[in-house]
Amino acid sequence: MTRHIAPKPISAAEFEPFGDVVEAAGEPDKIINLGLCGRFHDLARLDFGDGRAGISLFKSDLCSLPLVLGLMERHPEGSQAFIPMCDNPFLVVVAHDDSGAPGRPMAFITEPFQAVNLLRGTWHGVLTPLAGSGHFAVVDRIGDGLNLQEHSFETPWIVG
Repeated sequence: MTRHIAPKPISAAEFEPFGDVVEAAGEPDKIINLGLCGRFHDLARLDFGDGRAGISLFKSDLCSLPLVLGLMERHPEGSQAFIPMCDNPFLVVVAHDDSGAPGRPMAFITEPFQAVNLLRGTWHGVLTPLAGSGHFAVVDRIGDGLNLQEHSFETPWIVG
């Protein structure tokens, strides 16, 4: 038996229960640097529990659709933001919690220059760049304690 998920374009409203779509859309909140720069202020709900914010760089292999989704993970101690270091879209797979395991996954494809911030405890797929360099800046929790839970599906999902 195969289970399919059709990815759709990401929207801030539909993604809100899982996290934030981070982008410089519309007019900036403030003009700074002698009028040369627009600041889009405080775009993500960062949460690091008893840890601290850290910035790491990830280099992920490129993926293609259809994608076999056999594993999801979550971080119970802090949020996690993925900021692509190129202007290519990437796939974001998330799921609501269902008694300690991911429920039915949902898949979104970002637009160029969009990032996502996953809320603390959100089930999500692995980093899935679809084109470009696979380089991401990641802002997440640095601290003591277990901050990774993984779930393997008995029957994988097919995304795409």
